[in-house]
Amino acid sequence: MKADHEVDVAVIGAGQAGLSAAYHLRRAGFANEVGFVVLDHGKRPGGAWQYRWPSLVMEKVHGVYDLPGMSFGTPDPHQPAAEAVSEYFGRYERTYDLPVHRPVDVLSVSGEEDRLVVTSATETWAARAVISATGTWDRPFWPYYPGQETFRGRQVHTADYTGAGEFRGKRVVVVGGGASAVQLLLEIAPFARSTRWVTRRPPVWRDEPFSEDWGREAVAKVDRRVREGLPPKSVVSVTDLAVTPEVRAGLDAGILDRHPMFERITPDGVVWTGGTFEPADIILWATGFRAAIDHLAPLRLRGPGGGIRMDGTRVLAEPRLHLAGYGPSASTVGANRAGRTAVTEIRRLLGR
Repeated sequence: MKADHEVDVAVIGAGQAGLSAAYHLRRAGFANEVGFVVLDHGKRPGGAWQYRWPSLVMEKVHGVYDLPGMSFGTPDPHQPAAEAVSEYFGRYERTYDLPVHRPVDVLSVSGEEDRLVVTSATETWAARAVISATGTWDRPFWPYYPGQETFRGRQVHTADYTGAGEFRGKRVVVVGGGASAVQLLLEIAPFARSTRWVTRRPPVWRDEPFSEDWGREAVAKVDRRVREGLPPKSVVSVTDLAVTPEVRAGLDAGILDRHPMFERITPDGVVWTGGTFEPADIILWATGFRAAIDHLAPLRLRGPGGGIRMDGTRVLAEPRLHLAGYGPSASTVGANRAGRTAVTEIRRLLGR
């Protein structure tokens, strides 16, 4: 069946990695609509940042790295990250006249002879190469513990968090060892009746500001897993926790007093091995996200280890496909480099 559109390159996703790829495609001489197209399912610019909770202001963000060719500038530290980053991404798209189509929900990518076919609910694009830059926000991870379905209170994931007010007067168990869990605990504690923080492993605190070198160190850890064909951990999951003045106060106040993971969930709370019981009205799962790559299922890319074997951004089993925002590039640290790397490889593939 003939596709509705034919392009050299289709980029799926207009977050940091997708916009970086689009910039480098533009610089390499690929023309709008014929040379490349960007398909984004968001209703507006901003990638996953547009969905962040309102209380996540810029001074609490580890860092938003400049997109290639345009500085982010110095945003108001009290401005919500969802607003600041969306404004920046939108300005970037307009400045470089990037052919972003939205909202487009890509359902599948399949292989047909010399093309990859990208299919949405209403249209298809036949592309000589595809850069999938869909990130992780659409795949919140909910671990299972015995008795979880019997819990009579509320269970909320970080992706659903809207503010601390909904926890007022509640007994809250926060699950997860990343920076989001720490930030939300510190926000919720003044409103909640009680909080209890549980993690699988003890947190590793780092008494220094988050830096680009620190971020690259975390990216390298994830990259090793991807090269071995294992499912990638998130960059956030391998990043140590920074001891900011706010965190220090939380540690001193006992808010960040970490407890080991509970064994099971009851209708009214959680229970540890040995029988210790903690009553709970809400369980907040700050347990991260997984790669949003269900649309690639028709290509059957997963190996025996459950992951996708990669060489940089290129998928070894399908060299016309590049993943940006997957594994080591699922962060602002790695996304820019991934976009550039993918375009360099695609130019070589297409003989440009």
